[in-house]
Amino acid sequence: MPRTAPRICPLCEATCGLTLTIEGTTVTGARGDRDDVFSRGFICPKGAAFGALDADPDRLRTPLVRRDGRLRRATWEEAYDAIAAAVPTLVREHGAQSVGVVLGNPNVHTMAGALYPPLLVGVLGTRNLFTASTLDQMPKHVSSGLLFGDPFAIPVPDLDRTDFLLLLGANPVESNGSLCTAPDFPGRLKALRARGGTLVVVDPRRTRTARLADRHLAPRPGSDALLLAALAHTLLAEGLSVPGALARHTEGLRELGAALGSFTPEAVAPACDLTAAEIRTLARDLAAAPTAAVYGRIGSCTVEYGTLASWLVDVLNILTGNLDRPGGALFPLPATGPRPRTAGPGRGFALGRWHSRVSGHPEAKSELPIAALAEEIETPGPGRIRALIAIAANPVLSAPDGRRLDAALAGLDFMVSVDPYLNETSRHAHVVLPPPPPSQSAHHDFAFNGFAIRNQVRYTRPAVPLEAGRLDECDIHARLVLAVSGTYGATEPSDVDETAIQSALARETADRRSPLHGADPARLAGLLTGENGPERRLDLMLRLGPYGDLFGAAGLPDGRAEGQPDGQPDGLPDGSAYGSVYGRPDRSEGGLSLERLLAHPHGIDLGPLRPRLPGLLRTRSGRIELLPDPIAAELPRLRAALTGRPAALVLVGRRHLRSNNSWLHNVPALTGGSNRCTLQVHPRDAERIGLADGGRARVTADGGSLEVPVEVTDAVRAGVVSLPHGWGHDRDGTRLAVAAAEPGVNVNQLLDGTRLDPLSGTAVLNGFPVELAPLP
Repeated sequence: MPRTAPRICPLCEATCGLTLTIEGTTVTGARGDRDDVFSRGFICPKGAAFGALDADPDRLRTPLVRRDGRLRRATWEEAYDAIAAAVPTLVREHGAQSVGVVLGNPNVHTMAGALYPPLLVGVLGTRNLFTASTLDQMPKHVSSGLLFGDPFAIPVPDLDRTDFLLLLGANPVESNGSLCTAPDFPGRLKALRARGGTLVVVDPRRTRTARLADRHLAPRPGSDALLLAALAHTLLAEGLSVPGALARHTEGLRELGAALGSFTPEAVAPACDLTAAEIRTLARDLAAAPTAAVYGRIGSCTVEYGTLASWLVDVLNILTGNLDRPGGALFPLPATGPRPRTAGPGRGFALGRWHSRVSGHPEAKSELPIAALAEEIETPGPGRIRALIAIAANPVLSAPDGRRLDAALAGLDFMVSVDPYLNETSRHAHVVLPPPPPSQSAHHDFAFNGFAIRNQVRYTRPAVPLEAGRLDECDIHARLVLAVSGTYGATEPSDVDETAIQSALARETADRRSPLHGADPARLAGLLTGENGPERRLDLMLRLGPYGDLFGAAGLPDGRAEGQPDGQPDGLPDGSAYGSVYGRPDRSEGGLSLERLLAHPHGIDLGPLRPRLPGLLRTRSGRIELLPDPIAAELPRLRAALTGRPAALVLVGRRHLRSNNSWLHNVPALTGGSNRCTLQVHPRDAERIGLADGGRARVTADGGSLEVPVEVTDAVRAGVVSLPHGWGHDRDGTRLAVAAAEPGVNVNQLLDGTRLDPLSGTAVLNGFPVELAPLP
């Protein structure tokens, strides 16, 4: 008989709850979980295809080890023995920097990807860390770090309560949202308008999101920072800036006006290809709204001035008094995040604490630009990357100049790939470690709950037992940590988790600000529950988190009340303990723990987002630093763009609801239809260049040329062409039969990796100049 099981969808940032139908050990169906406390039954095509992805016949089921130049099936012991023989030897002979680590986007969609890579990087001691963040969201981390002192303090729009929403470079109807975790984003936008609110979309394409808007502005791509600067200038110049209670927590308001003095609507309008009147009207409407939120995403991040645009998004939220305000942009408080602390100065955020070896790129958030990976492998000398560990990463398709990186990977001394597929990147590995299908893995969203529009917590155990001969994904990672550290075989994988638990409890009990200061770490560790190490670590984080039970009275050393901190957390009224304020829905059940969470298989609602300033600020001043020095130093470069000559034709990417980067092109149910790799061209540009709908064109840019099919449409503005990313599945040595049948082209091959946002090291993937020519 079929049975059902809950599962949180891992295929995009919306984190919807699913109800899986299972026959034996096979997932035969997936529907939205109507009882899920967050998604309430919403599902998109990706979630509906969960079973097809889970059962993809091209998924690897055993490790692969390279022998005599070919990847061959191997046992797990053989795979880890090969790693243990190679990586520690390379580190001994060439130093820690001879090993690089690449983390792909899927890492943040799994428990293993959240829990173990920090341990891996720590054991290796390498600074050569590259992640998908410098292809996507690093500008937002940098701007938040500079403004608030914490790169993870990213405010999200309060979608369900706002009166006015301004979206820039975001297409959540098709992406399901990003750095804003919101199941049924389209439904929430429709609800905004239904309650009398206003939706304004700024995008060079008439996307499905733009079609829902009250107003759609289509500026020149890459001009987001100029537009936002002009909006801020107008608010300040016309006396429309009313930060309200934020003023006492903010420094730099006066200096900001002088810094933005050049960015008048008249000065900015030609560069944006908008009118000054349109800019002024938008600024005035934003200021007049009862509540408002400004939200920018990948289209405003992966451009030349991505960090400035990300900074100005929050500058506008601050100037209008909408930051940290219901209906505005608020900071989530995830259940596994740190407890609120007393307001006060912190350590601040710094850029460039070290630099890449070859081109001297500054680190940001302990990461180097992934666009620099190829040169770090190719260039001889001390510190050259000789070994690479790629976890859920396919940079050959996602990073600029994939051909160069492809060749560089082939020259590595050793490479490990943790990946379910033999794809364009993992085909170069000496060892491939395949995780099991998602139905056989537990799930908790450590990362995305930090960007959720409502505080909630959910956890699902594996829906299907682990298949014989497979390792759990967390076990795969724990063994990898041991193998690279040289202790594989001498230490049990479970010891990796226990060491992490002991380290966390030692820090907690030594912290004078903690309610557990002075408690016995060993005793506390003995109170943790869970069937395995990852569950015990989750239990620990829940107990220590903002809603946690702090191990009950048994763990408290001096009789303090459960949940009562030393000092006043966040920005709460005096005398309010966070244990009661932050939304425990049923006080009779006590604080959060794994045991309590398991009793709620559809999750626990922790309530709407609440104001958190000034407590979350970690700047050296203890205030919002509105005009930090790195931002001020970057503004002259933006001013120069006012007089620059724009390119005649620029390219932007695009999303599709049935795709997610390069992950899902091997699932038949998600391919075909409008999910195609075509070059969208405006009819006027097509006529001028001599292109025909359904014909072919050659696209040329810094990194080379591509030949692509043409789609003539007025959904893209004149002077702009659009090509989706994540395609290019035409390399030999992969095992992606469905994807290879319709390979498309790799848009990032048009880039040579030299176009970067200098503050964040993020690759410029949107708004770069191209040339077109018709093909027979």
